[in-house]
Amino acid sequence: MAAAPTTPEARPEPKLGLRERKKIQTRQAIRRAAYRLFKEQGYDATPVDQIAAAADISPSTVFRYFPTKEDIVLTDEYDALMEAALRARPPGEAPLESIRQSILTPLRQVFEGEWEEMIERTRLLQEVPALRARSNESMAESGRVLAGVLCERTGRPAGDIEVEVLVGAVFGAFEAALMHWARNGHQEDLITLMEQALDVLGRGLTL
Repeated sequence: MAAAPTTPEARPEPKLGLRERKKIQTRQAIRRAAYRLFKEQGYDATPVDQIAAAADISPSTVFRYFPTKEDIVLTDEYDALMEAALRARPPGEAPLESIRQSILTPLRQVFEGEWEEMIERTRLLQEVPALRARSNESMAESGRVLAGVLCERTGRPAGDIEVEVLVGAVFGAFEAALMHWARNGHQEDLITLMEQALDVLGRGLTL
């Protein structure tokens, strides 16, 4: 039997500290309360003080974690997870593969516990113009985080245009897959759609 081809192993991903885990738990509690209220009475009809009461915290605590109501929907834990995953990828790995795995690996973990929240999030993005307007800003910030790490890994200067184009293309593919999933009633497997979208980039944008 032929030996299986070897691939570089990723380093173990660093674990988040207790303080960061508690912050994540608080943000998740706020988000769950908000999504429940948004679904029951609509996004525009739900003030932040109701969200705070439903999460059993003060409005000031909500604003400490989410400066605006839009941020409750658009801000998540993915950036920290993706950054940690990217830093843990094997040295010398192709940049596109590193970015691909740094996005897909954390999302597989997140979807296991937050599937319904992801469905609600994409529904809101489709229905609320204010959220759609802010979502591009949020996606751009996520891209800047990963582009900075990728510049470090490849020895390129911060703000390198080729790195920014690569990361921007990956996030564009990611967003296209997410919106396709939402438009089609969340019936398809989201991870498979994302893999297909990133495959297009891997082929050099050929069909």
